[in-house]
Amino acid sequence: MPEAKVTLTVNGVQHTIDIEARLTLAGALRDELGLTGTKIGCDRGECGACTVLADGRRINACTALAVMQDGRELTTVEGLAAEDGTLHPVQEAFVRHDAFQCGYCTPGQLLSAVACIAEGHTGDDDEIREWMSGNLCRCAAYPQIVAAVRDAARRTGETAARDA
Repeated sequence: MPEAKVTLTVNGVQHTIDIEARLTLAGALRDELGLTGTKIGCDRGECGACTVLADGRRINACTALAVMQDGRELTTVEGLAAEDGTLHPVQEAFVRHDAFQCGYCTPGQLLSAVACIAEGHTGDDDEIREWMSGNLCRCAAYPQIVAAVRDAARRTGETAARDA
């Protein structure tokens, strides 16, 4: 199988690895780098459990080839909290609103919520639901997730920045 050398900067740490050219980003993160916070749910980009940020934009890591991410800045759930353990505002809001459920979809939900807020899609609950619709939760925590995204957006001032 053809191999490729790629450099992935994940959560601020640069990794240069030799991988099979057909390896997905989710596979590279989990199997090559040991970052198992990225979950593989449907393995075809439908459930969003594998959502990570690539240069600040959300992508489904199960359908993205790792070689195509060469040189990009990637953020996984392991990279959200500060080094001292302080939770990211979205993580705090998920705790505050009991939006964490079984933990399988939560990493993807968190990263999608970070992107939703950064993209300014938090004008109202319908907008949040629409822009979070790529992430499915079998535990049906959607009301709590929407409340957490709204709360985190308000606390971080992203909604105000978008409307200014």
